[in-house]
Amino acid sequence: MDYKTSEVLEFIEENDVKFIKLAFCDIFGNQKNITIMPTELKRAFYEGVSFDASAVTGFMKVEESDLLLFPEANTMYLLPWRPQHGRVVRFFCNIKHPDGRDFEGDCRNILKEVIKDSKQKGFTCKIGCESEFYLFEQDEFGNPTMIPYDKGTYCDIYPNDRCENIRRDICLSLEEMGIKATSSHHEQGPGQNEIDYEYSNALSAADNLISFRSLVKTKASENGLFASFMPRPLETECGSGLHINISLYKDNKNIFEDKNDKQYKYAESFISGILNRIEEITLFLNSSTNSYKRLGKDKAPKYITWSKENRSQLIRIPASKGDRCRMELRSPDSSCNPYIAFALLIKAGIEGIEKNLQLCNPHNINLFNANDNEVKNLKTLSDNLNEAINNALNSEFIKTVLPQKTINNYIDDKKQEWDIYNSITDKFKAEKELYFEKF
Repeated sequence: MDYKTSEVLEFIEENDVKFIKLAFCDIFGNQKNITIMPTELKRAFYEGVSFDASAVTGFMKVEESDLLLFPEANTMYLLPWRPQHGRVVRFFCNIKHPDGRDFEGDCRNILKEVIKDSKQKGFTCKIGCESEFYLFEQDEFGNPTMIPYDKGTYCDIYPNDRCENIRRDICLSLEEMGIKATSSHHEQGPGQNEIDYEYSNALSAADNLISFRSLVKTKASENGLFASFMPRPLETECGSGLHINISLYKDNKNIFEDKNDKQYKYAESFISGILNRIEEITLFLNSSTNSYKRLGKDKAPKYITWSKENRSQLIRIPASKGDRCRMELRSPDSSCNPYIAFALLIKAGIEGIEKNLQLCNPHNINLFNANDNEVKNLKTLSDNLNEAINNALNSEFIKTVLPQKTINNYIDDKKQEWDIYNSITDKFKAEKELYFEKF
């Protein structure tokens, strides 16, 4: 929705809005918010609302702790799970220093800068996400258990699929927030689900994913359940991925649409650019130790390859027509910060175009069943979080997107997670404690 500040203030006054949530994310993609009263909103637009940035992991030190939130008018959402009387509205915010400078660690602004740069070079990306999650039962005290809500499998129907009503509730709530759901179904694992929603520009796609995660967890809780986006919460069942679909536009035309068009070379170079940088940026696409329990198993990729339609590949080109023609990256999961993930992917793709990188040949085989001889010359994604950290540490490319302070803070935190994981003999227990309720 494209609102102006004056329109927002008028809407707030006329629609019984009683609370305003100012939302932002830390560098790991965890949503935070400050709630203000409607009478404070005008001041927030023009002067900002201060918060203690030293209390947010990866932001600021105690001796330089003040940052300001400035709500962005066109991100206004009425929260549908809140009462109709005394409504609650949420805005995503820009983060600034007291002197007006943009805060370097504002991940939304990092993505904005990459989008701006790609537009100046003649290209625009649209992104759609396919986000998988599990629904688990809660115990008598409302604490999450590891017991899946049902025993359904892929595209099952009721009664095997007990999640149907919750998915429907989520889809209807998404539409109330202005996010159009396109499909939903039961996934392969027990209690595992997928809900897809329409494509949008990269910034809106990241905002929508943050909103989607919050909505899913809220609706699960309202139904006495717990929703987890943990990459592989159950050792013997399928992991949950975050498939990122990217369309590339030049002169208002989706250049993935026509493989015979002379501009299709840009699409191929874009894919090649992502393949070229994927090892360096995997830490920011798969940011937990648990992420690497998923890769290479149950339709999650391991090798740095591409193909058409083939779901065993890192990148596939789905069978689509018109505006839905795209590339699909299948390695990421919901442990990522979508603003940083999208920024790195777009930058890598545009770099591929600038360098006129030639796309390698596709691997049109089932890599899950391939023998050693068929894969011996293929590069692989990182085997574990520590390897991904080392690949990021050696990357000059990441420094062209993220400020050094953010890189340092991010990697320092992930090193601590790796050390905790390594210090505990029971790895599944370690990951449950680190991630189950976090994601």
